[in-house]
Amino acid sequence: MPTFQTVRGMRDLLGEEAVAFTFIISKARETASLYGYKEVITPVVEPLELLSAKSGEEIRQRMFIFKDLGERSVALRPEFTASIARLTTTALKNEPKPLRLFSVGSVYRYDEPQRGRYREFWQSNFELMGSSKPEADAEIILLTNSLMQNLGLQGYTFKIGHIGVIRGILSQEGVDEKTQNAVLQRMDKKEYDEAFRLVQSEKARIMLQGLLTLKGSSPQETVEKIGAYVADYPKAKGAAENLNEVLRLVTESGCPVEFVEPAFARGLEYYTGVIFEVYIHELDIALGGGGRYDKLIEVFGGDPTPAVGCAHGIDRIALALQTQKTALATKQEKKVAVLPITEALRVEALKIAQQFRAAGVTVEFEVMGRKMAKALEDADKRKMDYAVIVGERELKEGAVVVKDLASREQSTVPIQKLLEKIKS
Repeated sequence: MPTFQTVRGMRDLLGEEAVAFTFIISKARETASLYGYKEVITPVVEPLELLSAKSGEEIRQRMFIFKDLGERSVALRPEFTASIARLTTTALKNEPKPLRLFSVGSVYRYDEPQRGRYREFWQSNFELMGSSKPEADAEIILLTNSLMQNLGLQGYTFKIGHIGVIRGILSQEGVDEKTQNAVLQRMDKKEYDEAFRLVQSEKARIMLQGLLTLKGSSPQETVEKIGAYVADYPKAKGAAENLNEVLRLVTESGCPVEFVEPAFARGLEYYTGVIFEVYIHELDIALGGGGRYDKLIEVFGGDPTPAVGCAHGIDRIALALQTQKTALATKQEKKVAVLPITEALRVEALKIAQQFRAAGVTVEFEVMGRKMAKALEDADKRKMDYAVIVGERELKEGAVVVKDLASREQSTVPIQKLLEKIKS
């Protein structure tokens, strides 16, 4: 018989990896609750037309696309925002604004697998729809800051920019939107020479090249330099002013912004305003990011709706936690093995196991029919805290034997005091 492996770029999550993922997702859900975001669950498979509408050429080329049995073109979602935009124009169309929506799950891109990058990966996603105010941009960044704090990550920092600066320059110099998208795709990958070759306007090229060299002694000073540099470009100047306002809101609220990058671009075509990413110094990959997208809802037939959102890479955050050797702040619940001495005592032992479970105690019941010495050895290997041994003599007295597997001490405990003993 053949031995099957996972498909390239996919992986199994076992043991500590699975625990880390569960921990990160639980913290994302906690953060969503703290900020008033309601969870929605959307399909993994969506119409190709929906997912390709404004995702960007880079992502369109890397989608898992296929025909279903009805000959419809569909794809595995490469990110969440298109699905959320669809919801906003349909089921949630008449809901009061702003909409605060949270989702979590797997997404798919046919990238070359490498450290921190897989073809199936997990994201937590937050979208705030209905507000064009800088407070909304600030909320999404501050939310990300809260999540990083709650996860226990150390020394993380934010990079922030505004896509409107680049688009403002290119639009005023007559560069069409398709070319702008291609330029931004290449700038996102730091392929600046190739990006600039796509721009026929010499003045636009010079302006973009100049953006790369702008740097102040602080994020605020960098934003001021951007504003002065693009003074002759009203839309770009307005973008710089908007960036300055968002930056002030987040930094004065205690969010660590280390870089303002004048030529910052992200790979998705739908961004229209502030964009950001979050990093730790030990890794050169973003743990999450997002930005403003004010025109996407219209693309899907909805009313003009300003929106801002972000996604956090759960695989990458798990790698960051591992890299920093962060202890996961999970509840250390007591775990109990319930072991009947003989088969005749299985019913009574199961009753005790069910009582524990009803009280929220984790129980592993002996289902292998092993002798007591082997069953205790197995409980040790499984890192159980206690073994509850159900014997005939003790049962006649309404009691069981409780063995502390760490100290090796054991005692006879009345069944009515069993829960008290274990929980204490």
